[in-house]
Amino acid sequence: MAASFSSSLHSCGALLVLLAGSAALGGCAGISETVAPAFADPARYELYDCKQLEAERKALANRTGDLQRLMDKAQTGAGGAVVSELAYRNDYVAVRGQAQLADDAWRRNRCRETPPDAKPEPSTPQRPVIQPAPTRPGSTAR
Repeated sequence: MAASFSSSLHSCGALLVLLAGSAALGGCAGISETVAPAFADPARYELYDCKQLEAERKALANRTGDLQRLMDKAQTGAGGAVVSELAYRNDYVAVRGQAQLADDAWRRNRCRETPPDAKPEPSTPQRPVIQPAPTRPGSTAR
């Protein structure tokens, strides 16, 4: 009787640990939108101009997409939700925070997207000016 009571207590404890762990991980997934800026430096994009911000926003969007694909792929395997949370969620939240701050700086600077068909003006190569070396008085050419 005591052995069965001990084993049922052990099973209930394991079940409780599993439920608490899944609730904690589920809670982490829900707070990513509100906590994201806490993982990024708010002054990082203060001195960026629009051209730098545009490149940074594109890089952050690509990184966010990459992390989202990795998280989706990880969730297809056994224990995928746990692997996804442990391996990629922190990076994902940090990148989302950086993207949010970059977007804020973009709006603050009143930047506009560069049209995709706009090409930079080609610069015409300048011919270098070559002058003969100065000669010293009293020296003769060899």
